[in-house]
Amino acid sequence: MRYIILGTAGHIDHGKSALVKALTGVDPDRLKEEKERGITIELGFADIHYSDGLCVGIVDVPGHERLVRNMLAGAGGIDIVLLVIAADEGVMPQSREHLAICNLLNIKSGIIVITKTDLVEDDWLELVKEEVRDFVKGTFLERAGIIGVSSKTGENIDVLKEKIHRIALQVSPKSTGGLFRLPIDRIFTLKGFGTVVTGTALSGSLSSDAQVEILPAGVKSKVRGLQSHGEPIEKAYA
Repeated sequence: MRYIILGTAGHIDHGKSALVKALTGVDPDRLKEEKERGITIELGFADIHYSDGLCVGIVDVPGHERLVRNMLAGAGGIDIVLLVIAADEGVMPQSREHLAICNLLNIKSGIIVITKTDLVEDDWLELVKEEVRDFVKGTFLERAGIIGVSSKTGENIDVLKEKIHRIALQVSPKSTGGLFRLPIDRIFTLKGFGTVVTGTALSGSLSSDAQVEILPAGVKSKVRGLQSHGEPIEKAYA
């Protein structure tokens, strides 16, 4: 099975989490506060499994300006970005900020998704598409496709899934040689297991019981167990 990492990017309340749920059936907003406030605070995760064995892991990032640090944690290791822009609002401040971050991280592939198309007329949607085309000029998304979707009605969700599949197949595999490197995006503790870290491997491979060093603190530790996309594994590869 081949794994590709896809990340969302875009302004707060532009429908990123609703889009992930429409694509996967999984609500990435798992915290009580997220559900009460209707915004993403921590990173969310979900998967799309394709019949040819491809698995696209989705990292749903916060859109609020005060949560850019959390967005950066999730953006490391992304192969493909979904730039999400709401049809009823168009390009907004965090749309610009997130695209700039993706450029700095040297992300090469992406799709522009205009959400909430059920809220606007066709003429307005065309105006938003023109605004978006001007917005992405000179970036890695200049030649990216623009797909209008509605997470509420399901319009074009299957079209977007197929587009993700085609682009994912074109992503070059990461190197499994050299040192194992995994930027940490989450840390938490599970009773009976101890400290758990999550992230996206950038290079190398790692086995259970291996000795690791956590930088920059220089803390040395031992791997007690490994999981990939919710399944236990004996060895992890970039």
